[in-house]
Amino acid sequence: MLGERLDNRIRHLSKWARKQGITCFRLYERDIPEYPMIVDWFGSDHGGDAVAWFFHRTKDDTPAREREYQAHAEAEILTGLAIPRSRLFIKHRGRQRSEEGGRDQYERVDARGILQVVQEHGMKFEINLSDYLDVGLFLDHRPTRLAVQRRAAGKRVLNLFAYTGAFSVHAIGGGAARTKTVDMSKTYLDWYSRNLALNGFAPSADHELVHADCLQWLEAGPPADERYDIVICDPPTFSNSKRMRADSFSVDRDYPELLAWVSAFVAPGGEVFFSTNSRAFEFDPRAVPVGFGCHEISHRSVPEDFRNRKIHRCWRLAEGWKSKERKSLPERATSDGE
Repeated sequence: MLGERLDNRIRHLSKWARKQGITCFRLYERDIPEYPMIVDWFGSDHGGDAVAWFFHRTKDDTPAREREYQAHAEAEILTGLAIPRSRLFIKHRGRQRSEEGGRDQYERVDARGILQVVQEHGMKFEINLSDYLDVGLFLDHRPTRLAVQRRAAGKRVLNLFAYTGAFSVHAIGGGAARTKTVDMSKTYLDWYSRNLALNGFAPSADHELVHADCLQWLEAGPPADERYDIVICDPPTFSNSKRMRADSFSVDRDYPELLAWVSAFVAPGGEVFFSTNSRAFEFDPRAVPVGFGCHEISHRSVPEDFRNRKIHRCWRLAEGWKSKERKSLPERATSDGE
């Protein structure tokens, strides 16, 4: 069943992806109960590679049964996608992870350094197939990245918790006048620099990289003349990193304070894209900063190749946006951009 499902999906989505101008997409997401896994496809000149994230089936599975299941599932994947074993990368999500595969992108699991370049709406990105639980590009935010690219011309863009900087690359590709990209990991800021180079860009006075704890950086507030027209804020669900604040950060608990800090960086008429993949998250309208309007755009920010429509939730906040004047993002076009 798994092999047949993957064969059908790759045939359909390959045609769809070419029309969208993308080479990586979600193939499979717990479609069949007996195979609780996620499979993503990363196309390239040599045909492409698959990354499969395995989840525990039941708490009663023995190690022997787990090995037997994985061997069977691997064989099904290889048959369904018609690829050799060298082009399949297996990763495991532990029981503590969310069903969506919580974003533990900082956890290193290998050191082979198997890299590939993928394309998305005219931009190129380096992915690492082997070394981390996540490959360096979160596919579920593809529509929002395209939205930022389309509205970035001449704008000042702030990308917080930036990871490998995909939003910033799209913003610069869309003609952003200035960008600032903030992350606490030098590894991922270096990765962002390589993504810039792939697209013919480079860090500069107009396109800055900031190596800092985003929470501390935000809490300090902006200089008097530093404001942004577009702010992207996709924080971790939880962090107790020693480089974070003295206590832990939980987006479920701390988002009102986070949004208040972010609002200080927004220029008149500017906007914020705020998202989270916390399944327990509840947005209280009273948390919207004074002077801002807000509405949820999750129904259009999740790509159509994702079976799980709750992979993340996303809101757009706009400065000086009265409740009777709220504007929505453009309706979905033939592509998955907004």
